[in-house]
Amino acid sequence: MQPKVLIVDDEPHIRLLIEQALEDLADEGVELLLAADGEQALEIIRKENPHLIFLDDMMPKMNGFDVCQVVKDELGLQEIRVVMLTAKGQESNIDKGYEVGADIYMTKPFDPDELLATARTFLSI
Repeated sequence: MQPKVLIVDDEPHIRLLIEQALEDLADEGVELLLAADGEQALEIIRKENPHLIFLDDMMPKMNGFDVCQVVKDELGLQEIRVVMLTAKGQESNIDKGYEVGADIYMTKPFDPDELLATARTFLSI
């Protein structure tokens, strides 16, 4: 089965930067999916069952913490790896990310090489 990575951010230029950071994965057969808000992300998650999600926290309609909690608790999709990728680096935000089930909490601005390495680790590539 083809691995899938979902990129969720309400800022189009941030989605593009993350997509560019992960473009080597696309060359290796990984499908990159994009969502602009939390509700759209959940629709894609239910339909596509991605292996890995890069998830912003501050978004319209539904924030990333709520999306992560739905994925891990309500949908029971513990096997989906979630990387919270956010501008909020305060300890309370980091704690909340892990409380709702995030596997890793990374802050923006991000290092593209670190993003790619994280994805490769979670996808076992």
